[in-house]
Amino acid sequence: MKVLHLDSNHDILAEKLEQAGFENHYDCTSSKQEIMKVIAGYDGLIVRSRFPINQEFLQVASNLKFIGRVGAGLENIDLETAKDLGIKCYNAPEGNRNAVGEHALGMLLSLFNHLNRADQEVRSGLWQREENRGVELEGKTVGLIGYGNMGKAFAKKLSGFDCKVICYDIKKAVGDMYCGQVSLEELQKQADVLSLHIPQTPDTIKMIDQAFIGAFRKPFYLINTARGKSVVTIDLVEALKNGKILGAGLDVLEYEKGSFESLFRPELPQDKLSSKKMKSEIPTAFKELLSMDNVILSPHVAGWTVESKYKLAEVIANKIISNHQPS
Repeated sequence: MKVLHLDSNHDILAEKLEQAGFENHYDCTSSKQEIMKVIAGYDGLIVRSRFPINQEFLQVASNLKFIGRVGAGLENIDLETAKDLGIKCYNAPEGNRNAVGEHALGMLLSLFNHLNRADQEVRSGLWQREENRGVELEGKTVGLIGYGNMGKAFAKKLSGFDCKVICYDIKKAVGDMYCGQVSLEELQKQADVLSLHIPQTPDTIKMIDQAFIGAFRKPFYLINTARGKSVVTIDLVEALKNGKILGAGLDVLEYEKGSFESLFRPELPQDKLSSKKMKSEIPTAFKELLSMDNVILSPHVAGWTVESKYKLAEVIANKIISNHQPS
């Protein structure tokens, strides 16, 4: 079986595939159109997020049997078309769940203790102790939306902090010893912290908007290590300004490119909007977000550790080898 790798990954992926009898080929630079001209010659495809694997692409991949995405989500692959064509798709949330859990916890503790702001103040010669008095995680209620691999990893990290952890998930009976499952309404009633662990789907895009935020009984902290498009930036900024959201830790942003490799999509955010008012407000709101000292930002690296690079590649290799044998 010939496998085409479109992105660089840990060497363990290619090594394990080669040992199992697969033939590895690499093209990390050609355009999508150029790849489409040769993809019919391959049985397998390894991707991250370089470009969308859409219906047009899949229909010319006449011999493709599987796609392995070295990451947690599969939103950049047309799964419906892949299923119709008999192409198996694999992802690897098991590989970076621990990294995401640790990153979310780090962001939360930094927000609670004003670490980013205090660091900058001390470097500037300010020594403001009372202004940087923190709050403790003990006794707080942390609400998770989504309780799959990432949510479970975060809940396990929280288990040593004597806080209450609850979750809402569209699947039934996913709660465990680390987290009790509740309705969305109950989560919005209890939570002091909201952490997102959801995939990007039509239902989760723009999920965290003004109405959703307003349904929380108490002011809360927001952590998002999932997908940027789940949070409406304008509404987040307004909630940060009026105190409904006390602070935000954002590893992902609404305006990331689909490849996650740079901040903005090819079209500026306002280009897709019909309202002139909205066209002027989005860039302003985003600039405000960047200036807020109760906001911590990182460049989509929650699952991007030295260890997860190895584990993600290993998980994908093992899934492919378990389900496909070279003839």
